[in-house]
Amino acid sequence: SSYSELFRSASKDVVEKATRWWGNAAGAKQTYELFDTMFSFFQKHKVAMVAVSVSVYVLWKAREILFYGPMRKSLSVDLPPEADINYSGGEVLDNPSLKMFGDDKIATYDKITNEKLGSGSVAVFSDEDVKNAVNTSRAAQQAWANTSFETRREFLRYIQDYVTEHQKEICVVASRETGKTMVDGGFGEVLTTCEKIAWMLEHGEKVLEPEERPTGMIMMHKVARVEYVPLGVMGCIIPWNYPFHNMFGQVISTLFAGNGLVIKVSEYSSWSCIYFLDIVRKALEMVGQNPDLVQVVTGYGATGASLCNSGVDKIVFIGSPAVGKLVMRQAADTFTPVVLELGGKDASIVCDDCDFSKVVNLALRGTFQNCGQNCIGLERLIVHAGIYDKMVAVLDEKVNALSQGNPLREDVDCGAMTMGAAAAKKLEGLVQNAVGSGARLLAGGKQNGCFFQPTLLVDVTSDMEIAQEETFGPIMTVMKAENDDHAIEITNNCQYGLGSSVFSLDYARAERITKRLVTGMCNINDYGVNYLCQSLPFGGVKISGFDRFAGVEGLRGCCLTRSITTDKFYGVRTDIPPPLQYPLSGSGFAFCESLVNLFYSRSIGQRVGAMVALAKIGAAEDKTK
Repeated sequence: SSYSELFRSASKDVVEKATRWWGNAAGAKQTYELFDTMFSFFQKHKVAMVAVSVSVYVLWKAREILFYGPMRKSLSVDLPPEADINYSGGEVLDNPSLKMFGDDKIATYDKITNEKLGSGSVAVFSDEDVKNAVNTSRAAQQAWANTSFETRREFLRYIQDYVTEHQKEICVVASRETGKTMVDGGFGEVLTTCEKIAWMLEHGEKVLEPEERPTGMIMMHKVARVEYVPLGVMGCIIPWNYPFHNMFGQVISTLFAGNGLVIKVSEYSSWSCIYFLDIVRKALEMVGQNPDLVQVVTGYGATGASLCNSGVDKIVFIGSPAVGKLVMRQAADTFTPVVLELGGKDASIVCDDCDFSKVVNLALRGTFQNCGQNCIGLERLIVHAGIYDKMVAVLDEKVNALSQGNPLREDVDCGAMTMGAAAAKKLEGLVQNAVGSGARLLAGGKQNGCFFQPTLLVDVTSDMEIAQEETFGPIMTVMKAENDDHAIEITNNCQYGLGSSVFSLDYARAERITKRLVTGMCNINDYGVNYLCQSLPFGGVKISGFDRFAGVEGLRGCCLTRSITTDKFYGVRTDIPPPLQYPLSGSGFAFCESLVNLFYSRSIGQRVGAMVALAKIGAAEDKTK
């Protein structure tokens, strides 16, 4: 009977919620009748206890999925006309540049067609504008910090629903501003964002729950715990290579932790952020919160410097080592903590016992994903001598077959360089220098306007500039290793230390190699998937930066880690022992010495002696009183 009552109660709850969401009771009534029919069937066939238990559980989960999941109202976000993949007709700018309209504006244009995006420009935020943005976010954060985790999850569900329904539009917008292909957008912008949301929905609350910690014997009368408290307002300076994911990656973690957020976007992706910000703000409105919680500021280096000195409670910077140093200097003035992710020169060690065909495909994706513009892009392919010639021959054929052109076409492998002709020209110089030092160029190597050809460069050695500098472009650099020790030496002989990978079917061998690599992350028989394992922290060592975002550590890094103690037993509270009370009686040190021996000495005799000494000290104190 108790199962029956619970089942019918849950069914009634479904009817009420369905009526609210659908706006009428017709569909809800049908849902109830379906569940009631199921219940009658179970009763008739005398399997009520087991079957109804299962159906109650299914109903409960269905209620969560149906009425807190895909059946919620859709966000109403105005799509920019440029989000249509067939859009054309915008004004074409002649030889555009970011500052073509003056230092107080940033020109926004399609990296391929040079057509205006939006109005054609966005404003550069002044120092005062940035501080106003921070203050506005801080005011909204006061209420957001007190929201429940369920409210924060609902906010993320609205975003996830919108993203899954508008994948194409999001990728088109990102493509127009950065020159990435649709596949690169789907994989790097959308899929990663959805996985981050999914992990946060399932695990975020548990990660941020108060955590009880053990105490030693001397504090056995206390309960010790850690609480993760919102910091306030975080400032994030993000790059242009993944404008959608770089923004939403910070939104997901920062807001779930209860903070406000001010994002300084790159000057190379200052148009798409308008649309992306609208998604965030509409989701906040749908859960009854102030959309001012998230602010976006646009500008050049000075705007980023203003954010560092604006009073934010923490800075996350993703960019180059040179700018990372500037961020640290600016943040030092206000003692603002910083997280720095400063790129990498990731190496993949390919052993002679690898799964060859899979390595080839992974190496191609790792190198040419997003035209090589990835912080964890595969920049050095270190191949064992035994399979080196075979690998070079296969890659020669594969890389020469890659296509390049308008990234909105489905059959294009590589798009453009987001930073334009200047970036492509720099890559051409690095390739030419390497060839001059003995490397062989088997494919590409040339600039064509804002494009740089997919390139295969082999016989590269560690003393070449291209083996040390982050290229951030579509260049596959292949290096030969004589053995495992040599491969490890090549990998570590670099100033960067972000990610790495090892390919070998001998897992013990792969683990041995991995342990000797000086990098923040490593994947065995894969490339870059640590970022799709959202439970893992993301970050590097050496000039690749320090601290972490993503994962458990990254989410907790959005919080003040507060240590708290309280009394374990009612009526048992700390009092200062008489020998330690001011004014001191003269037996204070003897008391401390005996206390240390009692709790920490490894000698039973010393512990017994300490107990006797403490008893004598106590008796002497009593006589004094």
